[in-house]
Amino acid sequence: MTTLLRPRQGRVIAGVCAAIANRFDISPTLVRVLTVLGVLFAGVSVLVYILLWIIIPQQR
Repeated sequence: MTTLLRPRQGRVIAGVCAAIANRFDISPTLVRVLTVLGVLFAGVSVLVYILLWIIIPQQR
């Protein structure tokens, strides 16, 4: 497993979903779909996404 870093390539908005997908070696599309579903049904996912955007460092 790799460390949790937001990649410079392969990201859509901020790279949070791509970072999580890379860390756990799963498809970034799956993580993005789960994030969208979380936003639609839970609503709090937007705040979590923004928080992770701030916390997770960007890849150099």
